[in-house]
Amino acid sequence: MSAKTTALTVLSAALLLPAVLVAPAHAAPSPPADGKGRPPKAPAAPAPPVTMSTVGGSLLGQPGTQVNLLPGAPALPANLTGRSWIVADAESGEVLAAHNAHWRLPPASTMKMLFADTVLPGLPKDQVHKVTEADMEGVGQGSSLVGVKEDHEYSVHDLWLGVFLRSGNDAVHVLSAMNGGVEKTVKDMQAHAEELQALDTHVVSPDGYDAPEQVSSAYDLTLIARSGLQKQDFREYCGTASAKFPGLQEPGKPRDSFEIQNTNRLMTGAGGLSPYKGIAGVKNGNTTMAGSTFTGAAQQGSKKLLVTVMNPDGGGANEVYEETAALFDWGFSAAGKVKPVGELVPPKSEDTTSHGSPAQSHENNPSAGGKGGGAGTALGVAGGALAVLAGGAFVINRRWPRGRRGRGEELV
Repeated sequence: MSAKTTALTVLSAALLLPAVLVAPAHAAPSPPADGKGRPPKAPAAPAPPVTMSTVGGSLLGQPGTQVNLLPGAPALPANLTGRSWIVADAESGEVLAAHNAHWRLPPASTMKMLFADTVLPGLPKDQVHKVTEADMEGVGQGSSLVGVKEDHEYSVHDLWLGVFLRSGNDAVHVLSAMNGGVEKTVKDMQAHAEELQALDTHVVSPDGYDAPEQVSSAYDLTLIARSGLQKQDFREYCGTASAKFPGLQEPGKPRDSFEIQNTNRLMTGAGGLSPYKGIAGVKNGNTTMAGSTFTGAAQQGSKKLLVTVMNPDGGGANEVYEETAALFDWGFSAAGKVKPVGELVPPKSEDTTSHGSPAQSHENNPSAGGKGGGAGTALGVAGGALAVLAGGAFVINRRWPRGRRGRGEELV
């Protein structure tokens, strides 16, 4: 393992999570003023669908907030503005609370979690690739970039650091080329989403760049993060706070390099935020269509939580982090004081139960498993423990839900 990255301590059946902030794919133009010089009224926020998927439980298919508080449970945070969010126990998979969990929304660069979970297992980390002009075709205008240059060589290890730390769409496109091309990679990702039962997800581009019909959901992003973190290399790249990335190569001179840093503000405390205790976030993103999105995880004591927030409209660059932190706070305080409203289902290949009505499949072969399919009930994977800036480490033993539940049955 490269000494340039944060060291990992291998543990049995453990997972580790960090995150990346993505610059907007393109800036939204300022709306024109009305005839009297006043700014126009903001358009009304769209309403969630009346009917959504009930994968994971029928309550998760209902619009609005779903929570079942027991006596002594704290109230949910006030003034949450995310269009969709979910709080789940990372080990048991129980969903503690959710809001429009299956609402299909643009995911921004949180889609890169699915990209990595799908492609990473098939590319040896020490493989070296010389970048061509064709590799860089299709990188969207205004994309977040790590600084990959044509006619320069990069290891797979370097490119994944660029994906996770800087959300580099240039690195995504080079890795996609190494995987057989963007079109093949999109098909692989869609098949893997089907295997994970992330059936709200429709993949159009591997990097999450805004595209018509490219959607996911808070529920699906949480499933995807949970799957990715079964993979040691995925955890390693997620857990890297900073690294050296290869720069220009001039003849007869040592190759230049420059530092890249993880931009998850709950981890680093950037943007005026304080690092969240125990945070080891997974992935975040920001585009014009998606707004801000974030899937994160944190551990306090023996409790480990996963939180996804999509498109808060409170304003400000920190809104998605502040709402995530508030939901983490609530989840840790509410543990043991709420009845679950749903569950995170296992991959299709491991599932022997019925979990409610699925979203419409986006592929003709929904049973086809993508690369790196789900782990079994008894997880024998090696894990890692990483001390992040906040001083926390995230170690979980993933458990599949027990028992058979009828189609669409509520979890109480």
